Amino acid sequence: MTKILGISGSLRAQSYNTALLRAAVSLASDGAQIEPVTLHGIPLYDGDVEQSEGTPAAVRALKEKILANDGLLLVTPEYNNGVPGVFKNAIDWLSRPTPGLPDVFRDRPVAVIGASPGNFGTIMSQTHWLQVLRTLGTRQWHGGRLMVSRAGSVFGADGALQDDKVKAQLGEFVQGFAASIAAAKTA
Repeated sequence: MTKILGISGSLRAQSYNTALLRAAVSLASDGAQIEPVTLHGIPLYDGDVEQSEGTPAAVRALKEKILANDGLLLVTPEYNNGVPGVFKNAIDWLSRPTPGLPDVFRDRPVAVIGASPGNFGTIMSQTHWLQVLRTLGTRQWHGGRLMVSRAGSVFGADGALQDDKVKAQLGEFVQGFAASIAAAKTA
Protein backbone atom coordinates (compact mmCIF):
# COMPACT_ATOMS: atom_id res chain seq x y z
CA MET A 1 0.00 0.00 0.00
CA THR A 2 1.32 3.42 -0.99
CA LYS A 3 0.48 5.96 1.68
CA ILE A 4 0.29 9.66 0.82
CA LEU A 5 -0.32 12.55 3.19
CA GLY A 6 -2.40 15.29 1.56
CA ILE A 7 -2.19 18.77 3.07
CA SER A 8 -4.73 21.46 2.25
CA GLY A 9 -3.09 24.87 2.36
CA SER A 10 -6.28 26.70 3.22
CA LEU A 11 -7.92 27.25 6.60
CA ARG A 12 -11.28 28.28 5.15
CA ALA A 13 -14.15 25.91 6.00
CA GLN A 14 -15.53 26.00 2.44
CA SER A 15 -12.09 25.87 0.79
CA TYR A 16 -11.95 24.68 -2.81
CA ASN A 17 -8.55 23.18 -2.04
CA THR A 18 -9.82 21.16 0.90
CA ALA A 19 -12.65 20.00 -1.37
CA LEU A 20 -10.06 19.06 -4.03
CA LEU A 21 -8.14 17.07 -1.42
CA ARG A 22 -11.32 15.24 -0.36
CA ALA A 23 -11.93 14.36 -4.01
CA ALA A 24 -8.33 13.13 -4.36
CA VAL A 25 -8.85 10.86 -1.34
CA SER A 26 -11.89 9.29 -3.01
CA LEU A 27 -10.04 8.81 -6.34
CA ALA A 28 -6.97 7.04 -4.98
CA SER A 29 -6.48 3.62 -6.57
CA ASP A 30 -6.79 0.33 -4.69
CA GLY A 31 -3.06 0.25 -3.94
CA ALA A 32 -2.94 3.80 -2.60
CA GLN A 33 -4.34 5.69 0.35
CA ILE A 34 -4.41 9.45 0.90
CA GLU A 35 -4.72 10.79 4.44
CA PRO A 36 -6.09 14.36 4.39
CA VAL A 37 -4.95 17.01 6.88
CA THR A 38 -5.26 20.77 7.25
CA LEU A 39 -2.98 23.33 8.86
CA HIS A 40 -5.27 24.22 11.75
CA GLY A 41 -3.30 24.64 14.98
CA ILE A 42 0.08 25.45 13.39
CA PRO A 43 1.29 28.69 15.06
CA LEU A 44 3.17 31.46 13.29
CA TYR A 45 6.85 30.59 13.09
CA ASP A 46 8.85 32.40 15.76
CA GLY A 47 12.51 31.53 16.29
CA ASP A 48 12.33 32.74 19.89
CA VAL A 49 9.46 30.36 20.62
CA GLU A 50 11.36 27.56 18.93
CA GLN A 51 14.45 28.27 21.03
CA SER A 52 12.63 28.59 24.35
CA GLU A 53 9.84 26.00 23.95
CA GLY A 54 10.99 23.73 21.12
CA THR A 55 8.79 22.42 18.35
CA PRO A 56 5.07 23.07 18.95
CA ALA A 57 2.95 19.93 19.45
CA ALA A 58 0.90 20.57 16.28
CA VAL A 59 4.09 20.80 14.19
CA ARG A 60 5.58 17.65 15.75
CA ALA A 61 2.30 15.78 15.09
CA LEU A 62 2.29 16.87 11.44
CA LYS A 63 5.95 15.86 11.06
CA GLU A 64 5.13 12.43 12.45
CA LYS A 65 2.29 12.07 9.95
CA ILE A 66 4.60 13.02 7.08
CA LEU A 67 7.17 10.46 8.24
CA ALA A 68 4.48 7.76 8.46
CA ASN A 69 3.60 8.25 4.78
CA ASP A 70 5.45 7.47 1.56
CA GLY A 71 4.69 10.74 -0.22
CA LEU A 72 3.29 14.21 0.25
CA LEU A 73 0.55 15.92 -1.79
CA LEU A 74 0.40 19.69 -1.34
CA VAL A 75 -2.99 21.13 -2.29
CA THR A 76 -2.31 24.82 -2.64
CA PRO A 77 -4.46 27.89 -3.02
CA GLU A 78 -3.01 30.93 -4.74
CA TYR A 79 -3.11 34.29 -3.01
CA ASN A 80 -1.94 37.39 -4.88
CA ASN A 81 -0.14 35.24 -7.49
CA GLY A 82 1.85 33.32 -4.90
CA VAL A 83 2.07 30.77 -2.13
CA PRO A 84 -0.39 31.41 0.74
CA GLY A 85 1.33 32.66 3.90
CA VAL A 86 -0.32 30.08 6.17
CA PHE A 87 0.96 27.23 3.97
CA LYS A 88 4.49 28.61 3.67
CA ASN A 89 4.54 29.20 7.43
CA ALA A 90 3.71 25.53 8.06
CA ILE A 91 6.43 24.37 5.66
CA ASP A 92 8.90 26.70 7.40
CA TRP A 93 8.06 25.11 10.76
CA LEU A 94 8.26 21.61 9.26
CA SER A 95 11.70 22.31 7.81
CA ARG A 96 13.15 23.14 11.23
CA PRO A 97 15.05 20.42 13.12
CA THR A 98 13.04 18.56 15.76
CA PRO A 99 14.92 16.45 18.33
CA GLY A 100 14.23 12.77 17.78
CA LEU A 101 12.80 13.20 14.27
CA PRO A 102 14.63 13.06 10.94
CA ASP A 103 14.27 15.62 8.14
CA VAL A 104 10.75 15.23 6.74
CA PHE A 105 11.53 16.63 3.28
CA ARG A 106 14.89 15.23 2.14
CA ASP A 107 14.23 12.92 -0.84
CA ARG A 108 10.48 12.73 -0.05
CA PRO A 109 8.21 12.37 -3.11
CA VAL A 110 6.07 15.51 -3.36
CA ALA A 111 3.39 16.59 -5.82
CA VAL A 112 1.47 19.87 -5.97
CA ILE A 113 -2.08 20.57 -7.15
CA GLY A 114 -4.49 23.40 -6.50
CA ALA A 115 -7.82 25.07 -7.20
CA SER A 116 -8.72 28.71 -7.63
CA PRO A 117 -11.84 30.69 -8.49
CA GLY A 118 -9.76 32.60 -11.07
CA ASN A 119 -9.06 31.78 -14.70
CA PHE A 120 -5.49 30.53 -14.32
CA GLY A 121 -5.88 27.96 -11.57
CA THR A 122 -2.90 28.03 -9.25
CA ILE A 123 -0.14 28.29 -11.85
CA MET A 124 1.81 31.02 -10.04
CA SER A 125 1.54 29.38 -6.61
CA GLN A 126 2.63 26.01 -8.01
CA THR A 127 5.57 27.67 -9.76
CA HIS A 128 6.64 29.32 -6.49
CA TRP A 129 6.45 25.97 -4.70
CA LEU A 130 9.07 24.56 -7.08
CA GLN A 131 11.78 26.82 -5.61
CA VAL A 132 10.84 25.96 -2.04
CA LEU A 133 10.63 22.22 -2.68
CA ARG A 134 13.96 22.21 -4.51
CA THR A 135 15.61 24.00 -1.59
CA LEU A 136 14.16 21.44 0.84
CA GLY A 137 15.61 18.58 -1.23
CA THR A 138 12.30 16.90 -2.03
CA ARG A 139 11.84 14.52 -4.93
CA GLN A 140 9.29 16.52 -6.91
CA TRP A 141 6.93 14.55 -9.11
CA HIS A 142 6.57 16.14 -12.52
CA GLY A 143 4.41 13.44 -14.11
CA GLY A 144 1.43 15.72 -14.41
CA ARG A 145 -0.02 19.09 -13.58
CA LEU A 146 -3.39 19.93 -12.15
CA MET A 147 -4.50 23.52 -11.77
CA VAL A 148 -8.25 23.75 -11.36
CA SER A 149 -9.53 27.11 -12.58
CA ARG A 150 -13.01 28.59 -12.10
CA ALA A 151 -13.43 26.33 -9.07
CA GLY A 152 -16.84 27.79 -8.28
CA SER A 153 -18.24 25.98 -11.31
CA VAL A 154 -16.27 22.74 -10.67
CA PHE A 155 -17.49 22.10 -7.11
CA GLY A 156 -21.10 21.94 -5.98
CA ALA A 157 -22.54 23.89 -3.07
CA ASP A 158 -21.83 20.83 -0.88
CA GLY A 159 -18.12 20.93 -1.85
CA ALA A 160 -18.33 17.78 -4.00
CA LEU A 161 -16.36 17.69 -7.25
CA GLN A 162 -19.03 17.76 -9.95
CA ASP A 163 -16.99 18.30 -13.12
CA ASP A 164 -16.32 14.94 -14.81
CA LYS A 165 -13.35 16.22 -16.83
CA VAL A 166 -11.60 17.55 -13.72
CA LYS A 167 -12.52 14.36 -11.82
CA ALA A 168 -10.84 12.26 -14.53
CA GLN A 169 -7.76 14.52 -14.53
CA LEU A 170 -7.51 14.37 -10.74
CA GLY A 171 -7.88 10.59 -10.71
CA GLU A 172 -5.14 10.25 -13.33
CA PHE A 173 -2.88 12.61 -11.40
CA VAL A 174 -3.33 10.88 -8.03
CA GLN A 175 -2.92 7.41 -9.51
CA GLY A 176 0.18 8.48 -11.46
CA PHE A 177 1.78 9.99 -8.36
CA ALA A 178 1.00 6.90 -6.28
CA ALA A 179 2.39 4.61 -9.01
CA SER A 180 5.63 6.60 -9.19
CA ILE A 181 6.08 6.28 -5.41
CA ALA A 182 5.36 2.55 -5.53
CA ALA A 183 7.84 2.07 -8.39
CA ALA A 184 10.57 3.94 -6.49
CA LYS A 185 9.94 1.82 -3.38
CA THR A 186 10.51 -1.41 -5.32
CA ALA A 187 13.48 -0.16 -7.35
